[in-house]
Amino acid sequence: MDRLERVIDTRVPSDRSCAEQTSGVLDCIGVGESFVLVADHDPMGLHYMLQAERPGASSWELLEDGPPRWRVRIRKEKAPATR
Repeated sequence: MDRLERVIDTRVPSDRSCAEQTSGVLDCIGVGESFVLVADHDPMGLHYMLQAERPGASSWELLEDGPPRWRVRIRKEKAPATR
């Protein structure tokens, strides 16, 4: 049986921003795991932020290029560096 992939739907009202939700999930999943981000706006700004703040830590696969809906698979590629 295939394992269900986690979906983070940022179109649902939340007290956390899209960036906060995405960073939180990336912190919780293991290397090699992924989730699908669903948004009602182009999330490329989030992609650039992840590249700048966590270089090489995740990969980005565009699944649906809206409008009205964007879907992206984000995979954790490596654990964050420790200081």
